[in-house]
Amino acid sequence: TRRFLMVLAMGLAMGASLLISGEARAKEDPLPPQFKYAGGTESLSQGCEGNLEIGSEGLTFKCVGGSVSAPYASISLMQYRSDVSKKVRKMKVKWTVRPDYVTPLIGGRRNRFFTVVFRTGGAIRVVILRVQPEAMRHYLAEIDLRAEKRVEVESYEEY
Repeated sequence: TRRFLMVLAMGLAMGASLLISGEARAKEDPLPPQFKYAGGTESLSQGCEGNLEIGSEGLTFKCVGGSVSAPYASISLMQYRSDVSKKVRKMKVKWTVRPDYVTPLIGGRRNRFFTVVFRTGGAIRVVILRVQPEAMRHYLAEIDLRAEKRVEVESYEEY
């Protein structure tokens, strides 16, 4: 039993050191950009690459060209689809990058566009992000939980 305890202690020590070095590495090497600004009402350049942060108060997309935050309480619609829905395309908002230019490029049967519609300062705002299913899969449940709203996902993909 003494030998077993010694091996167990060594294993725990090695595991702890790997965990600590993994945390340090994660701080040094942030995630590569997984999202691209594909369209919407924001003054970000089309194709601006960045990441989506799921905070306690809202979603924030940050890229080199700037950032945009959508408080959960102000979100009226979230979709993850292979295209931008007709409902969103037909919205009467001040588009900086129109979704009509986004939709025909991809199509197919893989979801790629995460759309968030929200209201701030009396104006309806839209953010359309392009993201691969492999990356988005990790975000869906947490967004549903934090926002207390469902992301509408096209049903043919396995999540």
